[in-house]
Amino acid sequence: MTKAINEREIVLEVLLEITEQGMYSHIVLRDVLNKYQYLEKKERSFITRVTEGTLEHMMEIDYILDQFSKVKVKKMKPVIRNIMRSAVYQMKYMDSVPVSAACNEAVKLAVRKGFGSLRGFVNGVLRNVARNLDQIEYPTEPRQRLSIQYSMPEWILNLWLKAYDSDIVEQMLQAFQRETPLTIRCNLRMVTPKQLKEHLEAEGVTVKVHPYLEYAFHISGFDYLGDLESFQNGEFSVQDISSMLVSELAGPKEGDYVIDVCAAPGGKSLHMAEKLNGSGHVEARDLTEYKVGLIQENIERTGLSNVEAVQQDALIFDETSVGKADIVLADLPCSGLGVLAKKTDLKYKATKEGADSLAKLQREMLKNVQAYVKDEGKLVYSTCTINPAENMDNVHWFLNEYPEFELIDIHGLLCEELQKDVKENGCIQLLPGVHQSDGFFLACMKKRK
Repeated sequence: MTKAINEREIVLEVLLEITEQGMYSHIVLRDVLNKYQYLEKKERSFITRVTEGTLEHMMEIDYILDQFSKVKVKKMKPVIRNIMRSAVYQMKYMDSVPVSAACNEAVKLAVRKGFGSLRGFVNGVLRNVARNLDQIEYPTEPRQRLSIQYSMPEWILNLWLKAYDSDIVEQMLQAFQRETPLTIRCNLRMVTPKQLKEHLEAEGVTVKVHPYLEYAFHISGFDYLGDLESFQNGEFSVQDISSMLVSELAGPKEGDYVIDVCAAPGGKSLHMAEKLNGSGHVEARDLTEYKVGLIQENIERTGLSNVEAVQQDALIFDETSVGKADIVLADLPCSGLGVLAKKTDLKYKATKEGADSLAKLQREMLKNVQAYVKDEGKLVYSTCTINPAENMDNVHWFLNEYPEFELIDIHGLLCEELQKDVKENGCIQLLPGVHQSDGFFLACMKKRK
């Protein structure tokens, strides 16, 4: 078995788990890359690129295949449709893979998987696609064009086009399909940003300071994160800049008691603990033993002593926490429409009904967790989605239900570039492609005496 075939077999293995078994791409791909750590960087990169790229462009790929195949994609056998999807992705989006190689390897893989009788079908359709890739006709209706061209379900487009003009929406769509470097946060209790940058560069990592926060970096050019000594030593945590802004806006002071009600994997909790400078206490809660375990791993890796991981359901009212917290962080479960670049298959699994249901779930959680805030304390509500029903609508509902809370003016807590985007003083909606971040919503509220 050649290396090329081996890589493509792994890609097929991952795609089948995601598209046919309903597994989440970021989880499957992480586990597979851990399993095949022995592969060279180039091979691992190929697996990641083809898997994520195929998923990212899947609606467009299926649209293309349906134009050249008598058997429509939905009617194809699962192994065959995923072999052909990944082949079309390589032909259209990977200059490093010759078209002939993509076709030939797809045919070989079909044979290896027991579908030798379909080798002619696979070869014929893919050769036909290859000859006509430059002549693909896309829908002329603007919304349908955006949907197919960027592989975005129309219900999500409808949601965004109600809130933003089409140019902004297309910027977002482009950003979701653009490769972005990993964002990390320096552990200021352990090293300075300058020291971390030097350590990473000594390990061969490309480092660029993020324009929003001086202790945040974009990193690239490494193979496996877990192999970096600076990561093993807890000198940094992986965290998007939008998530870092939660602690910036919360503004903890030494000695504060913080409850993070949906904390896994713990990035915001650890950030708050660092900002407390060894004082106070952060209670990092989450629903399952597995998620609490993730938080605990990160606590141990970073060596912070003023934070603990606790298993607690945010939907169950905790009488012992009433009036206990100076700050409550409520980064609640959401539809995730702001992180589609990282969770490429989420857009195919999400539904309008699901998003509406999550908005109601968030309100149920807010009813509980608001009671944990002390007088003069703060509640920071956040989501990683771009959906008014889960964001501003929930804030308006909350302030109406709990008039003892008021929005805090956050302009002065943000860099100049972000100040212009603050809504209603205490809220900001970050948009991929417009901002250098994930799609993320933040609202900062204070409880009056």
